[in-house]
Amino acid sequence: MSDVPVCPRHPDRESWVRCQRCGRPVCPQCQRPAAVGVQCVDCVAEGNKGVRQARTTFGGVLSNRDTLVTKVIIGACLLMYLVQKVMPDDVFYRLALVNGPYVGSFAEGSWWQPITSAFMHGGIIHLLFNMYALWICGQYLEPLLGRVRFIALYVVSALGGAVGGLLLPGTAGSVMVGASGAIFGLFAALFVVNRHLGRQTGQIAALIVINFLIGVFYAGISWQAHLGGLVTGALVATAMARGRQGNLVVQWAGTAVVAVLVLAGLGYGAALY
Repeated sequence: MSDVPVCPRHPDRESWVRCQRCGRPVCPQCQRPAAVGVQCVDCVAEGNKGVRQARTTFGGVLSNRDTLVTKVIIGACLLMYLVQKVMPDDVFYRLALVNGPYVGSFAEGSWWQPITSAFMHGGIIHLLFNMYALWICGQYLEPLLGRVRFIALYVVSALGGAVGGLLLPGTAGSVMVGASGAIFGLFAALFVVNRHLGRQTGQIAALIVINFLIGVFYAGISWQAHLGGLVTGALVATAMARGRQGNLVVQWAGTAVVAVLVLAGLGYGAALY
């Protein structure tokens, strides 16, 4: 009985079939079809280590349709909205983007406000609209760009929205919250990406114009932050589109340049007061 071949993974099972790669016995549960015969799961796993994953033209994993980053951002915004309901006023003003020479404002050293304010919202309608837009855009852009690029696009666009809210006319003394700057960055990225892919962009352009005009003519909405996010998102998406087909240097160098310009804008906004 000692000469009976058994599967290394399942020693209680006889196996008269051998892996074409390593020659070890392999039971039916561990067999994987190969070009000739079968291979064991260990050899298949070892062979896959040297195989590069297929990727989209912008660098996302071709087979990955998961939108983990989008879901995490939505979850963080929902959680922050619930926290806002019990948050003391002084904490709220510490986390919102306060523009002016006030104690606790961005200009007075609260450097985190451009990011924290992007996870806060002024009401349930504001929150739901932004989260719906984020979900729609994220479903398309995150798999196409990949998680890391999508994060870079979202964060830099959010900061770009803060720059618009700090520097453009009509914002002095304002308190700004919301993910709208980042959302408009995603809108711009949708337009740029589809243009580079040769896809239809008319509906996206109309969406951008309509939503921007709502911000211009409706009191309490910062069109300045929308414009800042829109321009920033367009620049980041252009860098990523110019670096298609795996040109990482172009993609990340371009994104880094935009990020540096945005940070410089934030610094200038703080220095104004």
